Amino acid sequence: MSAVAAPSSSASSSGLYARRRVTNVLAIAMACATALFGLFFLGWILWTLVAKGIAGIDWNLFTKMTPPPMQEGGLANAFFGSAVMCALAIAIGTPLGIAAGTWLAEYGNARKAGTVVRFVNDILLSAPSIVLGLFVYTLYVMQTGGNFSAFAGALALAFIVLPVVVRTTDEMLRLVPVQMREAALSLGIPQWKVIVQVLYRSASAGIVTGILLALARISGETAPLLFTAFGNQFWSTKVFQPMASVPVVMNQFAGSPYESWQVLAWAGALVLTVFVLLVSLTARALLLRNKITHD
Repeated sequence: MSAVAAPSSSASSSGLYARRRVTNVLAIAMACATALFGLFFLGWILWTLVAKGIAGIDWNLFTKMTPPPMQEGGLANAFFGSAVMCALAIAIGTPLGIAAGTWLAEYGNARKAGTVVRFVNDILLSAPSIVLGLFVYTLYVMQTGGNFSAFAGALALAFIVLPVVVRTTDEMLRLVPVQMREAALSLGIPQWKVIVQVLYRSASAGIVTGILLALARISGETAPLLFTAFGNQFWSTKVFQPMASVPVVMNQFAGSPYESWQVLAWAGALVLTVFVLLVSLTARALLLRNKITHD
């Protein structure tokens, strides 16, 4: 009876393996097709951006102010405004984010408050940027008599920076081996010195990566700045007054009927995309270097 059952069992196993191979091939084919579908449209978008934006890349783009309709000009004031607001947002959000991430990693793990803070941070991380802009508009702009300013725009962007830095700092510090903490504490070193001199040094590459990723994210935000910084057609260095920014100028110029403005909008979009690409590549390089060092 066993001699008769063996061929039947072998045939059943062969059929099962054949079905698995077919299913595996189909799954791989569908995954590759989906990836190619997404890459095709991504390439199309990038090609369109380069083809339309390269015509506006010249010296005037970086040296002249935003022009009136049908006149030549550039985006110098918008580039300066974006740089100022992004720098202020990083300066405000980074210390708070690192402090909160440090508390979560070193003190909040064993407390219910840590779970609550992580939950709130995740909500803030996924909150639409326009909601954060409205929040700052209500609590700051309206309370100062409707005073739109670069500082208000930086506050809105800082709310976007904060949860990214908190999450990154928390994760990077928790990746530091416990033995490093124990070895430092066994020498009688205070815990705050252990955090500053040991943990921060070990996790510095990951923390900087999170800051760079936050910078890449806020550099293209438009909605929060429409409710806070508003915009300015002239050069301005006063952070408590309205200030131009590249995303807001792009939003204004791209929808206009003037070809000169549309060219500037495409050029600004190209410069912004290249900047985000460079920042992202730098962040990935730091993360890779940190991984190789730990390995």
